[in-house]
Amino acid sequence: MAPSNPAYEVLLERARALTTGERRVLGLVGPPGAGKSTLAARLVADLGPELAVLVPMDGFHLANRVLEALGRRDRKGAPDTFDAGGYVALLRRLRSREEAVVHAPEFRRDLEEPVGSALPVPREVPLVLTEGNYLLLREGEWAGLEGLLDETWYVGPDERTRLERLVARHVAFGKDPEAARAWALGSDEANAAVVAAGRHRAHLVVDPG
Repeated sequence: MAPSNPAYEVLLERARALTTGERRVLGLVGPPGAGKSTLAARLVADLGPELAVLVPMDGFHLANRVLEALGRRDRKGAPDTFDAGGYVALLRRLRSREEAVVHAPEFRRDLEEPVGSALPVPREVPLVLTEGNYLLLREGEWAGLEGLLDETWYVGPDERTRLERLVARHVAFGKDPEAARAWALGSDEANAAVVAAGRHRAHLVVDPG
């Protein structure tokens, strides 16, 4: 695993190097609140739509009614609350580059639900960035991710910063501060431990600051 904390410009050029030749997939993984979504969006914006497109893992959240039927609504965000098989299948489609356009799902935080076919990925775009918690998990259907990511970067700021961001995000999307902190220190923290267990598999460790 490469040393931590390369400058953003170094990360951008490393991502740019993946845009030549065949379709590549770059994965950003990290615990809840790590800043991986922000970093991924910045990279895609700076590379431009001709070179890169962002397809987050969160589009494969199971719908709330499905989670309720399974008795998992209070653990939303855990590995078994996603359609891992669907995510693996999408990455295989994206890597094959056989279709003119692949439409990926998107997770809408204002709805707290996934929306299907919301993110078009044209064949000619050489780099797909994907980000999420469980890109390095190798249990159950998540094991199917093996070999589908050309590079994986682990995004991990210091824990105090991460928890502050996470609580603020929960508050911004409707939780009162006490409930937001309880969720961050409960369900989110359990998921963070699962994510951290795969850190050693990453090609690079990044502290987004």
